[in-house]
Amino acid sequence: MKNILPLLLIIFSLFSCQQNTPEYDVIIRNGLVYDGSGQPPQKTDVGIRGDSISFIGDLSEATAVQEVDAGGHAVAPGFINMLSWAVTSLITDGKSQGDIRQGVTLEVFGEGISMGPVTETSAQYIKGMFDDDTKLEWKTLGEYLSYLEKKGISTNVASFVGATTLRVNTVGFEDREATPEELDQMKAMVRQAMEEGALGVGSSLIYAPAFYSTTEELIELSKVAAEYDGMYISHMRNEGNRLLESVDELIRIASEAGIAAEIYHLKMSGKDNWDKFDDVVRKVDSARAAGLTITADMYNYVAGSTGLDAAMPPWVQEGGYAEWVKRLQDPEIRKRVYDEMTTPTDKWENLMLSAGSAENVLLVGFRNDSLKYLQGKTLKEVAEMRGKSPEETAMDLVIQDSSRVETVYFLMSEENVKKQIALPWMTFGSDGASMATEGKFLENSTHPRSYGNFARLLGKYVREEKVIPLEEAIRKLTLQPAMNLGIEKRGALRTGYFADVVIFNPETITDHATFSDPHQYATGVDHVFVNGVQVIKNGEHTGALPGRKVTK
Repeated sequence: MKNILPLLLIIFSLFSCQQNTPEYDVIIRNGLVYDGSGQPPQKTDVGIRGDSISFIGDLSEATAVQEVDAGGHAVAPGFINMLSWAVTSLITDGKSQGDIRQGVTLEVFGEGISMGPVTETSAQYIKGMFDDDTKLEWKTLGEYLSYLEKKGISTNVASFVGATTLRVNTVGFEDREATPEELDQMKAMVRQAMEEGALGVGSSLIYAPAFYSTTEELIELSKVAAEYDGMYISHMRNEGNRLLESVDELIRIASEAGIAAEIYHLKMSGKDNWDKFDDVVRKVDSARAAGLTITADMYNYVAGSTGLDAAMPPWVQEGGYAEWVKRLQDPEIRKRVYDEMTTPTDKWENLMLSAGSAENVLLVGFRNDSLKYLQGKTLKEVAEMRGKSPEETAMDLVIQDSSRVETVYFLMSEENVKKQIALPWMTFGSDGASMATEGKFLENSTHPRSYGNFARLLGKYVREEKVIPLEEAIRKLTLQPAMNLGIEKRGALRTGYFADVVIFNPETITDHATFSDPHQYATGVDHVFVNGVQVIKNGEHTGALPGRKVTK
């Protein structure tokens, strides 16, 4: 008996320890769980072990290292930003506060320009996107994503390979078709990027030098991506006077390349084009009915943001910024540019004309400190200050700032924004960086979408205006984009999926950023987990940087 007693004590001790060991790392209790499918929520619990969701259901008897009381608020998959320009802001500050405070857990890059592959030519082009002397410590797109992960980021990241970057690497900035040899080089770069996990090919055809690409070139690049089940995603060649023709081009690329295709930030640009909404929808629906996978994303504002380059003809920008500025200082060329800037055309998209007036063109970002006092003023106001026409002023500013000058254009109708939100194949992207309300981010103004796009959907358009139900909005922010992109185990609250989770109050989630005061965080998001690690706790950033690169 004396020999058995110690053995029994050991067994009892081990059993007691096992009983006291928490079963989960995190349990989220008392929440309304929206799984991302579009179905109504269920009041239940979510258990997380490591980086994954381990159980969804009644966990009232279970224990965890950490417990979060959701207090009846919405518990949803982390949101996917289909069009993010956080490529440089995450290097400046990996916390991604502007987006993570809205529940975004995945940033998707690659609208035309991607951070790889990098050659001698594209290195200077890419470095021009940085405001400092950041060294490019990567050569390929995959290496860039790994660089971010190693540096430390709060959100997950993924990317398309940019058709603009491919063209700069081969053709350069010339206005001509790619030679067969150059096209083969571009296709090889697509193949490498896809093997490293790129999501597909992204284009941005309104801008030089991408504007010089032929449809056939884009089809050939997309065929390579299609071999890897990638997607072709595009800022189309024209969103205004030739909007319908541009939709046709995207559908043709999808059809001939055998690839899924998405329209970046769908819009009807300019009042004269607002009535094209129904025609665009008919074209997309017809293509989908014919078996093509055509989708779109959008931001929830009536203004877009780009640069003054979008108000000038592409031919004057051939050769890159230095050649562009050189031409703008030639009186004869300058007069020709002025004439084209003031003449309606369907040969290129003039966003200044689409905006209707220089009063609807807001200047938000300058590189030159001596010009930053102009931020927040309209082009009309600056033109009047200088006693020149808006067109001449735009040319002068591009020369003086050594940049394209970041600009907001008021282009769309509120009615169309609401109708687009309700489209079943619509998802959402900010088309902005993810910034903080501190430090160097405050040196320039920006578009409020960088701080409010997702909260604006859930607050203004779901809660206040009831454009779509909350469960449908969550589907469009989570599972739908994940399925479009072909990403596995993200975008849904399901057992075995990565624990990207957002807990928010549907009654209070609100965007606060405005065009006059954009650097304001959204509110109403209580908690955010990325890969099982808490990044937002009680509305504040924990400092955690658990983000990973996400590949197909």
